[in-house]
Amino acid sequence: MIWKGRRKSANVEDRRGMGMGGKTVIGGGIGSIIVVLLFTLLGGNPGDLMGNTPTTNGSNPAPPMNGSTQEQELADFVSVVLADTEEVWSVEFEKKGLKYEEPKLVLFRDSVQSACGSASSSVGPFYCPGDHKLYIDLSFYEELKQRFQAPGDFAMAYVLAHEVGHHVQTLLNTGEQASSDIKGTNEYSVRFELQADYLAGVWAHHAQGKGYLEEGDLEEALTAANAVGDDNIQKKAQGYVVPESFTHGTSEQRERWFYKGFENGTIEGGDTFRAANL
Repeated sequence: MIWKGRRKSANVEDRRGMGMGGKTVIGGGIGSIIVVLLFTLLGGNPGDLMGNTPTTNGSNPAPPMNGSTQEQELADFVSVVLADTEEVWSVEFEKKGLKYEEPKLVLFRDSVQSACGSASSSVGPFYCPGDHKLYIDLSFYEELKQRFQAPGDFAMAYVLAHEVGHHVQTLLNTGEQASSDIKGTNEYSVRFELQADYLAGVWAHHAQGKGYLEEGDLEEALTAANAVGDDNIQKKAQGYVVPESFTHGTSEQRERWFYKGFENGTIEGGDTFRAANL
């Protein structure tokens, strides 16, 4: 992705180096990471787990950055991607006669406090509708590359674009499209997450139109979408899959809905709540 030297967002809140002051956080060891990842990876609300997930004041540290230069480059990168999403969604909302409210992106290390509760970096990147903020521990990108075998800058961009997709859903209140019989169920969660993947694809469509994408970028995003499918994560974690427990969709579904958004380039066409075939 061509990003260096381009505009960075002014909506980045850097909390790296700020401690939690002894507050409890979600996580603590590989077992907890797997449980939380199945629910929250790339878009879940960690606050939903606060009453059901054991908490601890200590958690295994995330993989370290290879020096401050690498971490700062990642911080600059996500700031540029966030600026891109601001431009794209401002235009798309204007087409609908609406004004886009730009979200804040919070950078943190190890643990963070949000309006949705406190969380450790083991929950992965997440969006909190309570404060309209996205939260990312930059070390997740090393995990994306190593654990999920999804390297590349556009894989990283997909992660952020998915979280911004949840912000778009919040502003448009798209969850109300769901029938009352599936609200609060795993099916609702899957449809909600796949719509965020679609919206990430919409952003990627416009990034390509602006000439920001390079050869292989789309494949990097599709690889990342595939890597974080519920079936892929469950198979790696426990050797088998339990479809009724899915909360984000299969690898095939996540790839397909992202690509559909990439092809369409509009909010319309991504109504996963009324789709007969996910």
